[in-house]
Amino acid sequence: MPEGLYKRAMLIVILPVILLQAIMTGIFLERHWEQVTKTLSKSLAREIGFIVALYDTGPKTENALKQLENLANTHLAIGLRIERGSLPPPRPKPWFSILHYRLSKYVARYVPRRPFWIDTVGRSGYVDIRIQVDEGLIFRFLTPQKRAYAASTYIFILLMTGISLILLLIAVIFLHKQIKPILRLAEAAQAFGKGREVENFEPRGAAEIRAAAEAFINMKRRIERHVEQRTAMLAGVSHDLRTILTRFRLELSMLECDDDTLRAMREDVDEMQKMLEGYLAFVRGAESEATEETDVCALLKAIRADARHEQEGRTLEIHCTPPLPAVVRPGAFRRAVFNLLANALRHAKSHVRVSAHKDGQYLYVIVEDDGPGIPPEDYERVFKPFVRLDDARNLDRAGTGLGLAIARDIVQGHGGDIELDKSDLGGLKATIRIPL
Repeated sequence: MPEGLYKRAMLIVILPVILLQAIMTGIFLERHWEQVTKTLSKSLAREIGFIVALYDTGPKTENALKQLENLANTHLAIGLRIERGSLPPPRPKPWFSILHYRLSKYVARYVPRRPFWIDTVGRSGYVDIRIQVDEGLIFRFLTPQKRAYAASTYIFILLMTGISLILLLIAVIFLHKQIKPILRLAEAAQAFGKGREVENFEPRGAAEIRAAAEAFINMKRRIERHVEQRTAMLAGVSHDLRTILTRFRLELSMLECDDDTLRAMREDVDEMQKMLEGYLAFVRGAESEATEETDVCALLKAIRADARHEQEGRTLEIHCTPPLPAVVRPGAFRRAVFNLLANALRHAKSHVRVSAHKDGQYLYVIVEDDGPGIPPEDYERVFKPFVRLDDARNLDRAGTGLGLAIARDIVQGHGGDIELDKSDLGGLKATIRIPL
């Protein structure tokens, strides 16, 4: 079975029609066509037998033969011609010819003990029957084929097939109009799952399809409202706390003393400031940004320039063959890749490699390092907000444990995901996969 709903629906419509036509054609050929051909062939054979019987019972003079020929052609319209000579050599029997089979059978029955020769395909539209009534005397019957054969059968089958094709075409057109709203709903759901704007989508089609479309629109609005409320709340809290911290830092700078306690307080304020920056970065990852076609290779070069302060002597390789276009939110996607790259640079020993390519319907961006790595059992846990593995890679040691959470949140907003694995370099491999 095909996977698409449209193709399956077409099979549901087309297969019963084809099956019905096959059954009807089979019944027609078996009952009507063969029965009519049988009756016509038998009737023609009886008329031929009657002419031969008249010859046998009458005089054999030339005048009598002409009268017999005139009588047969005038009253029976059987196409009789009396010829001198012998029968032609036998011809090969035509393949699957009901007419040839029936005529041969009935001529042999109604004109017994007389050699005969039949041709049902040689002359278009006619049946040629030759009977040797006496030595050197041939009765040749050149009769229209419709006298012995239901010739309109092919027209009937052709007409039935043509009407069926027209009806199927109309059904396919109407079916396409019914399936189109479902396909449009699927496209809208896929676009929303990839974080793209759903343009000009309205509920259409049957009542059930409109109900599903309206449910999708309501769900979309609830999700967007929830994201907006979360974003506004986090932005408001972070802004208020940043204001207090700024005032606190200003007050600490105005103090003239410079003892250890004051330095510790300033370090705490700086740490809280970094935490707030992490919160704000997490909020920005949920903000609305329009998607646009972006060259991923150019984006990686820009990220490399941004990460030059994080390198600290480590080698950073970028493997990407331009152009590599993809429809993404460029600001958010850049932040996600930068978070992974910054994390790799902080924990790499000497080498970090970033590569990007397309494979099928997905875009892959891979960040690898030669650091200590992460235990496989912690691959999923590190994506939770505020999780830090101090005993392994000490993730986000300069932040709050939000780097990977922000990156996955952004990538999932594009309809993709981030997977962790062991790198060929010996450290961790983070793979971003988003649908195109």
